[in-house]
Amino acid sequence: MALRPGDGIIHSWLNRMLLPDTVGTGGDSHTRFPIGISFPAGSGLVAFGAATGVMPLDMPESVLVRFSGTMQPGVTLRDLVNAIPYQAIQDGLLTVAKEGKKNIFSGRILEIEGLPDLKAEQAFELSDASAERSAAGCTIKLNEAPVIEYLQSNVTLLKWMIANGYQDARTIERRIANMEKWLAEPKLMSADPDAEYAAVIEIDLDTINEPIVACPNDPDDVKMLSDVAGSNIDEVFIGSCMTNIGHYRAAGKVLESVSSIPTRLWICPPTRMDEHQLVEEGYYSIFGRAGARTEMPGCSLCMGNQARVRDGATVMSTSTRNFPNRLGNGANVYLGSAELAAVCSTLGRIPTREEYLQQVGGLETMGEEIYRYLNFDQIEEFQKAASQVVINFG
Repeated sequence: MALRPGDGIIHSWLNRMLLPDTVGTGGDSHTRFPIGISFPAGSGLVAFGAATGVMPLDMPESVLVRFSGTMQPGVTLRDLVNAIPYQAIQDGLLTVAKEGKKNIFSGRILEIEGLPDLKAEQAFELSDASAERSAAGCTIKLNEAPVIEYLQSNVTLLKWMIANGYQDARTIERRIANMEKWLAEPKLMSADPDAEYAAVIEIDLDTINEPIVACPNDPDDVKMLSDVAGSNIDEVFIGSCMTNIGHYRAAGKVLESVSSIPTRLWICPPTRMDEHQLVEEGYYSIFGRAGARTEMPGCSLCMGNQARVRDGATVMSTSTRNFPNRLGNGANVYLGSAELAAVCSTLGRIPTREEYLQQVGGLETMGEEIYRYLNFDQIEEFQKAASQVVINFG
């Protein structure tokens, strides 16, 4: 599939091509499927897999992360991403110090249970971050309903792509046919009841009542918001493959009554479709009034390739990684949710828990209004184009 300039991040597009319970690969460490499982590899091995349909692989052990309890007010999925290394540190399974470092996730598969009703876009936020755990792969146990919803949406998107001249049409047609076959008889695999794991990490959502952030400049160095509150923030980046359209709506709600901010705020949705919908809904007007800089959909600051922060800046970012010099020379980068990043942009510092909850108090962090996703089978523009394309099962 050949994307076009400005279409956005390949991971967000590739996820739209997925079939449930299949194995994939890619030449980037963030090839981390929200359904099925993927094993990133070098370009030579990826090419071999593409040509032969076979990938030589010694299947690693798994680490099970099991969530229980109920999401608390103001807590987001990004906080659950950071809760995984936080709990592993408490359990003695992960250390931050490089000398003699322990990392139970390294080279293993990260299996996540206890969040079965997540939308596929939300599941990707968790699977994507498994790269920062140095995991070989990640799989998330979802119910059939969100997977069915995702594939129905993606069938329409892929037909829209054919109607709009995306190549290779034959490849896209084959994928559509396979999706429709699965939808005709949906069935998902699950772990054996007696499955054995290298470790089991239990996370009780009832005990997480504030954001969790990764501190400069190590995604494993996670701390509670109350431990870093008050730290100065010069720049804020809301973007990368870790984000989806819901994050930008949430940030917009935080910023909608703000006319100027003391920080440099970067906004960069992952795909052209997200950008278009946010413009249609008026969120780009909110970002503009607040003084944000909007970037063409893509990796932007996350890779430091489209743009970079000022030398030595302290940054709150929604990106995947905060390694030294990645976002900017000498930059000190915190990683957190879009909601927290938006609050930081209005204050010029990391808020206290009370300040944070005051600004996001009106947001349901898993609510259907703000955290509503692009179901292309329900969008007229895509429905109309898709109706012109007929796929034969062959």
